[in-house]
Amino acid sequence: MAAGLDRLNGPAIMSGPMPRLSALALVLAGTLLAFVPIALAAPGGSAGPRPTNDPPTLDRGNPATGQQVFAARCASCHGSDGTGTVNGPSLLGVGAAAADFELRTGRMPSSGAPGSQAVRKPPAFNDATIEDLVAYVSSLGPGPAIPSPRVDPATVSAGQQLFIGNCAPCHGATANGGAVGGGALAPPLDQATPVEVAEALLIGPGQMPVFSGLSDSDRNAIVSYVDFLQAADHPGGFSIGGIGPVPEGFVAWVLGLGLLLVIIVLIAHDWRREAR
Repeated sequence: MAAGLDRLNGPAIMSGPMPRLSALALVLAGTLLAFVPIALAAPGGSAGPRPTNDPPTLDRGNPATGQQVFAARCASCHGSDGTGTVNGPSLLGVGAAAADFELRTGRMPSSGAPGSQAVRKPPAFNDATIEDLVAYVSSLGPGPAIPSPRVDPATVSAGQQLFIGNCAPCHGATANGGAVGGGALAPPLDQATPVEVAEALLIGPGQMPVFSGLSDSDRNAIVSYVDFLQAADHPGGFSIGGIGPVPEGFVAWVLGLGLLLVIIVLIAHDWRREAR
């Protein structure tokens, strides 16, 4: 009678390796699925404080001091008088905006081979030295001055339309960068300050064209949109760079199917052991 009761109650009792491992797999999967949105949730942009609207520096530098620094650190590529060499272009008439942009984003001095794309890195000089160099370069000929953009949340919508029409083909609709062909990359704008964004529109660094047709209000609207993107939250979880719903959905499917495969393998392993 006792043996009969054991046989009758056996299937209902959670015992043996198969029920234990199956339950473990289900608990593991549920835990991971609950944890993934929390672990991956993160705001857009890079870590650290948001970029600020840097004030223009043209009138604060000393051209004479800047010339001395230029001779020591820049002349080997750009020539002692800024007219350029085989290793670097002429700086005559590039203006204060170009010098300020290249120096503050760390693109100059370049760490790559001549002709290679300059990339953003920490500035090589402090603020005072940058101001002196900007003052000297701007004295070599007339060029675009350092702009004073104004961030206005009311113009974000207009800035989005302008950005998508003029900038998104290279930088992406959410300013996360992308390839532009010829081995060049349009960088992400998550670290760009409002002044740097406005300067880039004026000078066209690297492969970027000069957007001379934009008015001051248009530039301000684009600056405002980029500033908005840098501060935007992603309450739905990790955006994997904000590169679009298709790749984001693909990643979600891969994670989900991967967990499902783990569960199937564990259960199949239990069944084989029970069948022996």
